[in-house]
Amino acid sequence: MYSSRKIRSTFSRLWGADSVTVPRKIIIREMRGIPHFLLCEYLVEMGGMAVSADVIEAPHWRVTLEKMEPFRIGSLAVGQNRLTIEVDPAEEESFFKVFSIKTFRAGG
Repeated sequence: MYSSRKIRSTFSRLWGADSVTVPRKIIIREMRGIPHFLLCEYLVEMGGMAVSADVIEAPHWRVTLEKMEPFRIGSLAVGQNRLTIEVDPAEEESFFKVFSIKTFRAGG
């Protein structure tokens, strides 16, 4: 069985490419009830670096946050954010495992 390193090395020799990049998977999520600043903080704690106020980037993923209009239920307004998550397919499971724990909220 060939390892991905051996395949990458063979590809590089045959085609003259230094590295092979796999396109990132794009996932869009809308989240309610977690403030924008706190989502940014969680992503930094996961190893990301703030590129701007709305973009957090790490070697295998990048998240762009967008504030949305508050979700309204009667007189109650709950903040919302849209997250555009670009993640390497091989890292998707581990990213969401940690991200899910960070953003878990218990009801009451």
